[in-house]
Amino acid sequence: MEKKLMLGNAAVARGAYEAGVRVVSSYPGTPSTEITENMVQYEDVFCEWAPNEKVAGEVAIGASIAGARAMSCMKHVGLNVMADPVFTVSYIGANGGLVFCVADDQGMHSSQNEQDSRHYAKASKIMMLEPSDSGECKEFTKLAFDLSEEYDTPVFLRLSTRVSHSQSFVTLEDRKEVTLKPYEKNIAKNVMMPANAVKRHVIVEERMKALTKLAEITPLNRTEENGAKIGVICAGIAYMYAKEALGDQVDYLKLGMVYPLPEEKIKAFAAAHEKVFVIEELDPFIEEHCRALGLSVIGKEAFSLLGEYTPSMIKKAVLKEEAPAYEAVEEALPVRPPVMCAGCPHRGTFYVLKKLGLTVSGDIGCYTLGAAAPLQSVDTTICMGASVSAAHGMAKARGKEFNRKLVSVIGDSTFMHSGMTGLVDIVYNQGANTVIILDNSITGMTGHQDNPTTGYTIRGEETKQVNLITLCHGLGVEHVVVADPFDVKEFERVVKEETERDEPSVIIAQRPCALLKKVKYTGKVAINDQCRKCKQCMKLGCPAISCVGDQIVIDESQCVGCELCIGVCPFHAIEKAE
Repeated sequence: MEKKLMLGNAAVARGAYEAGVRVVSSYPGTPSTEITENMVQYEDVFCEWAPNEKVAGEVAIGASIAGARAMSCMKHVGLNVMADPVFTVSYIGANGGLVFCVADDQGMHSSQNEQDSRHYAKASKIMMLEPSDSGECKEFTKLAFDLSEEYDTPVFLRLSTRVSHSQSFVTLEDRKEVTLKPYEKNIAKNVMMPANAVKRHVIVEERMKALTKLAEITPLNRTEENGAKIGVICAGIAYMYAKEALGDQVDYLKLGMVYPLPEEKIKAFAAAHEKVFVIEELDPFIEEHCRALGLSVIGKEAFSLLGEYTPSMIKKAVLKEEAPAYEAVEEALPVRPPVMCAGCPHRGTFYVLKKLGLTVSGDIGCYTLGAAAPLQSVDTTICMGASVSAAHGMAKARGKEFNRKLVSVIGDSTFMHSGMTGLVDIVYNQGANTVIILDNSITGMTGHQDNPTTGYTIRGEETKQVNLITLCHGLGVEHVVVADPFDVKEFERVVKEETERDEPSVIIAQRPCALLKKVKYTGKVAINDQCRKCKQCMKLGCPAISCVGDQIVIDESQCVGCELCIGVCPFHAIEKAE
């Protein structure tokens, strides 16, 4: 059998393929995106990007009810969007194996919060497995489908940024051809009206008892004995950190099934050791379970509730030993904050919004960086789609004059995800907000995935393209304007005009992402002798423009030739280079 070095996410995709999955529906979200992207290579699997996680989850649930093995993948905040069907399908169970992959983001590398998805497993009463490396990613995924069908339950597979995006060896095996399970009309099981749900809840509780028994005997939960007096209970990436930090100086209870957790196995492990540490990132989920069993363990009093752990942190907490010193670079390294790319179409939008002094209700995407200096335009960012709904609330709270200085900004993919309903709310409840849809022709932040506005599927097949103009008119907005944010003067005029309206309006700021292959900017720009050193161009925050001493400099290696700065300079001091 072939062994291959694979990302954790790619290994999950491989595991699903080998397990005979037939349908995969997801919405992109770092750090989970590559799971579904890697499914595309397997032609035997129907694979799609759904408009949002709720839709994706429902597609997978429908496929499972119809008898197919199905999977849906999301980041931790995406699980919030999917939560409604997830809690109910816990009662329905699974016909074909049903797996939900959720990737947490300890350290918030690309997320707006640091929530712990294990609480969803407990709240929804759904089994959760947590792999530690790529090999386990593949094997746990395959096992998840088997367990789903055996226990008539959906199964969560919990990942983390480090497991998703690190590589280790995976043993490749052949695909298991799983025949479609028979579909039978079963109103009592599949129609969750109250009279049926009450009865299904009884079955869920019985299932939990059976899964708790499984937790005691499954090899997913295993002890590693080194004859030590100190025991460590851990799971997922924390296990890898602990192994690196502590080696064979402690014994381990590695938990691969993190919900439901075993009871007798943990009690026996604790009884065999003088001191027991629970090492887990984020919330004290395992620790609280141990304490509920009456065990005295060391947990968050020694470790942080915040961010990622490191081997050196664990070594110091458990063994009271400092990690070996590392060689530091003597010179100070420059700070490199995240910025919008050179040529980013959103830069023109935020430049105008700041110039006009508008309050900007922001959203989730590359354009969230509009909050960073020097643009500093974005006032709020909450969650996907909230820019539209929150602005409606702000306007209703503060009145007409405030609303004339208020706009929402939302990406095209995010608008399809959850912005449409907010716009319907504005129209239906007699709002007068201005919504700017930042149409850059792609889902930018998560790595250029297609969406319903691009006209292509995940496999690059041509499909029906949602027309944003027609859609907004259909939602009841009469004033819909398309404008190029790089035509700064015209865009400023449009924004001023639309924010003065006493009825809803939509501005579609339309210019493709500069990183798309179809975008062909040519040449560079340069500073001529007309420069007055007013530094107006510096307000764009373009990474290609800098100030060296009192001189404005354009870095040819970063300039893409988008020419936005030419339109901003009041003295015509920037021109196309020959």
